[in-house]
Amino acid sequence: MAGQYLHITLIQPDIVWEDVAANLANYEKTIAAIASPKHVVVLPEMFSTGFSMAPERLAEPMNGNTVGWMANMAVKHRCILTGSLIIEEDGKYYNRILWVQPDGTIGAYDKRHLFAYAHENKHYTPGDTRLIAQVNGWKLNLMVCYDLRFPVWARNTAEPYDVLLYVANWPQTRCLAWKTLLQARAIENMCYVVGVNRVGSDGKGHQYSGDSSVFGPLGETIWQHTGTAMVHTVTLDKDHIDKTRQQLPFLNDADKFVLL
Repeated sequence: MAGQYLHITLIQPDIVWEDVAANLANYEKTIAAIASPKHVVVLPEMFSTGFSMAPERLAEPMNGNTVGWMANMAVKHRCILTGSLIIEEDGKYYNRILWVQPDGTIGAYDKRHLFAYAHENKHYTPGDTRLIAQVNGWKLNLMVCYDLRFPVWARNTAEPYDVLLYVANWPQTRCLAWKTLLQARAIENMCYVVGVNRVGSDGKGHQYSGDSSVFGPLGETIWQHTGTAMVHTVTLDKDHIDKTRQQLPFLNDADKFVLL
């Protein structure tokens, strides 16, 4: 049986460009200062480096320092820690979101839609399998940044998930698309949508306004923050999503298909 409430803490940081040690030190202080109840703590895309196209210098193995740090934070603070980082495996590089549990279990999803506009597809290998993570009876579909533009990949199925989670480095110049598409994914999938982005500027001069957001299953805005670094915990209510789907059973009429 699912717990009625799910506490998700969103960390919207100003990432220090390609400086893993500085970023992990900042996050460690931030996570330690969270006083509210938390089941899941969410960091953005490539949280330890920024959106870098230099995996040859920055990639770490799954038994490397950053994954170990995530595991330690999960144990120390009794929460699930998630976010994406640059991983090297079998000679290939992945933009991989990890779902690190305090019991040592780690789930992983490799970003499927690589951002060719920034040549991400020339440096990284795409994933081909979704990860539906679970906590306290809730199901969460984990996605990364550019995946947001491709609704079929996120589509709810006959056994629907409850939360669609996007971690991103989404630039300010396209923030309208970020906010609009997050809201659209909530409406079409009748789920909560959580989007965690960064602020500041990166080593390529791109500006980020954050706009980390939480939307409800009817597309209603639950929380959104623009412009500055921020930590915020949102509490999601399982009764709300269940009642909404019972009253408006739109998912029953969805097209049937299989992703190949």
